Amino acid sequence: MKQFKILYLASEISPFAIAGGLADVTGALPKAYKNLNQEIRIMVPKYKFINERKYVLREVIRLREIPVTVNGQTVNASVKSAFLPDSKVQVYFIEVGDFFNRPGIYNDPKTNKPYEDNGVRFAFFSRAVIETLKKLSWQPDVIHCNDWQTAYVPVYLKTIYQGDPFFKGIKTLYTIHNLTNQGEFDVDLAEKIDFDKSQVKEGGMFYKDGKLNLTKAAIYFSDFITTVSETYAHEILANDEVGFGFGPILEEKGDKFEGILNGVDYGIWTPEKDKYIPYHYSKEDLSNKEENKKALLMRLGMEYEPDVPVIGMISKLTPQKGFDLIAAIMDDLIKENVKLVIHGDGDRDLAEKFLEYAKKYPDKVSVSITYDEKMAHLIEAGSDMFLMPSRYEPCGLNQIYSMRYGTVPIVSAVGGLYDSVEDIDEETGEGTGFIIEKLTPEDTLKAIKRALKYYQDKEKWQNLQKRIMEEDFSWDYAAKRYLDIFDRLVNDTDDLENIV
Repeated sequence: MKQFKILYLASEISPFAIAGGLADVTGALPKAYKNLNQEIRIMVPKYKFINERKYVLREVIRLREIPVTVNGQTVNASVKSAFLPDSKVQVYFIEVGDFFNRPGIYNDPKTNKPYEDNGVRFAFFSRAVIETLKKLSWQPDVIHCNDWQTAYVPVYLKTIYQGDPFFKGIKTLYTIHNLTNQGEFDVDLAEKIDFDKSQVKEGGMFYKDGKLNLTKAAIYFSDFITTVSETYAHEILANDEVGFGFGPILEEKGDKFEGILNGVDYGIWTPEKDKYIPYHYSKEDLSNKEENKKALLMRLGMEYEPDVPVIGMISKLTPQKGFDLIAAIMDDLIKENVKLVIHGDGDRDLAEKFLEYAKKYPDKVSVSITYDEKMAHLIEAGSDMFLMPSRYEPCGLNQIYSMRYGTVPIVSAVGGLYDSVEDIDEETGEGTGFIIEKLTPEDTLKAIKRALKYYQDKEKWQNLQKRIMEEDFSWDYAAKRYLDIFDRLVNDTDDLENIV
């Protein structure tokens, strides 16, 4: 297999700085690249809260006080280095002035609102990445960018740095993880990140719906675009509600837009050696799964009842994740022989509604409005089923985690959920979960009831558990698909014209 030099850019990375699923991807895909004999390095911001002693961050002497200038303001960037746990993948943590010396990644924890200067903060990070590469004298073949926080890099390389021979031939790939976060800012941001406001005009590469849109710019300036599942790619093109109007823009990329389903790091998410769960188990011996169920319920202050299944949910409490559908059927769910465990933050009104049910039915409903990594793993191991009634889901990871833990997914037929879960055929027993046919409260309840009925036949249920635990969604397949794209890019002599 051909070896490439790959620079992977992201705004979060597990286990150092986590805000969502992007951190899991950043902590896993580069390992898969490394396992395929690729030369891979990662660059992320150095946030204030990253524990330097715990993760053994070391100062890189030759990467100290690198001047970074944006809109006439110069700050110094300094770089520290560490390795992804259990790997030889090097991570460069870039400290850029005081821009990341804050308690949150994107939001101020006190207000839960985005930092007002996010557009400028990540512009400085992106310029620091480019300047750090020059200081390192390391020229990657491909820079793999992720979401709007790194969208500036393909833009800067094709504009401000276009004439710099150091970057000649370097290709950029931009991955869209979720179009709900596009990097949408007032037009005034243009001048603050070294572009003229006149360049943000209707029909221009930065302009969308009256705003400066960094995802729009990245799509235009990047050499290749991917998103995180094949079905989500089709949905973006076909459905404006899912694609937020990016369909026509991405259609112009032609065969340079693909969906690649995310994988899972089974070094972390596997019940045989999960460090967060009290009892390990495998498909050969499932008995300890029940012990994790007991431990989960004990921790939540709920009574363990052997024949009562537990449905887990780990998610932001938002309508996008289908929580309004669940709210609409809560009275019906309470009547069923089932316990519901909800873990995550989100919409305040929805959260209060579920908290009311937890208060009224403490032995049937548990709600924790927070996120705790250890609890997330215990819910995966201790639940019998995992519910994801999302209205759209670019990839989704919890349905994939669940299958490895023998926890049967109940999911809507969208995005990565559709690509990873096959509906149970109750006659043949084939399939890996229960599909919600239509996104209505009625169909959501119907799918849950199907799962509850199937659960009553212990032999059939255990056969299903063992079967889904054999499903393989490791990163190896996705990494090979990316490498195939890199090969096409590196051999593509057609370079993108600079049109602003």
